[in-house]
Amino acid sequence: MSHQNSQVKAPINDHVLVIGISPEAFTPEELAAANMTMGEVTAQIAQGWAAIQADGTVGELCHVGKDPDAAEAEIRQRLAGRSFGVALIGSGVRLRPQSTLLLERIVNVLIELQPGIQLGFPTGPDNMHETLRRRLDR
Repeated sequence: MSHQNSQVKAPINDHVLVIGISPEAFTPEELAAANMTMGEVTAQIAQGWAAIQADGTVGELCHVGKDPDAAEAEIRQRLAGRSFGVALIGSGVRLRPQSTLLLERIVNVLIELQPGIQLGFPTGPDNMHETLRRRLDR
């Protein structure tokens, strides 16, 4: 699937900000519930990021904690003076009901500071590159 027939404007550039909860912020119980270990999550993030970089995409990984205030401050700092056309928001932020406030804060600060930014929602760290390509390949 793609956004090829979408009338939504293309991203302003191909710079990507990948936002996700830091693996270290998850408890062993939370990781076990997802059938993952810290090592597996870290390895999948590294592989996904390597795939993004391999095609020449410029961007940054932005790991945040679970606290919405701290996450907002981190994202504001990352966005200062920079322009990102796409933000990928990880499944650890989106799919956990207890992270709803964190998700809302992330989306709202992105909209405030980067009007027109395109959002992508990978289902896990292993498909970050595929998600980014959906936003950029139009």
